[in-house]
Amino acid sequence: MADKQNKSTAWKKNRKFGDVFGGRLWPKRKDGIIRRTHSLSAPSQFDQTPIFLADNTSRDYFFPVTPNEVREALVKLPQEDTQSITHIWFRKHSDENIQAYVAVGSGVVAVVLYPMRKDLIIDLGNRRPSGRKLKWYEGYACVKRTGELWIAEFTEESARRYYLERLIPHEVGHCADYNRGLLNTRSSYKEENSADNYAYGHNQDE
Repeated sequence: MADKQNKSTAWKKNRKFGDVFGGRLWPKRKDGIIRRTHSLSAPSQFDQTPIFLADNTSRDYFFPVTPNEVREALVKLPQEDTQSITHIWFRKHSDENIQAYVAVGSGVVAVVLYPMRKDLIIDLGNRRPSGRKLKWYEGYACVKRTGELWIAEFTEESARRYYLERLIPHEVGHCADYNRGLLNTRSSYKEENSADNYAYGHNQDE
């Protein structure tokens, strides 16, 4: 996936520039801040932000949204919450079952998105999903038990809406908290709950 209107920023291995302050797991194994580093360069005064980056992902995964759709979704959210975002990074598949996270540090506020499986299924584990998790996927996926696993099953259209109406606003919610100096001042549960509520309150389909 390419966005030729925005330049790519090279990334360097083994250099720590910042930490993650919030994220959404595919199966929400626990509520907590995912500690991770980013390796992006801060944009210059001449760069148009956010800068869109895209990795090559495997043949079994895809992004249900395009950079232009993400850009349009950000425009619909309050500018004071999105103006600090420097990068949107479409990253390649991770084995850590991560949907998205926000990385902050060294002049960078990056929303990092991960692809979805092409079969449009998210494995939720072998325990019945909590009410909080069921609410999160309500209106976007059919949550059901198949064999020993609980899964969330999407369509291509509902996956697209999920990214635009749930996942991206959730991460912008973390950015909004960062802008207000609230990140790392509360428990990880409260930070994730705050981002969830931000997404519910800014559902672009309502």
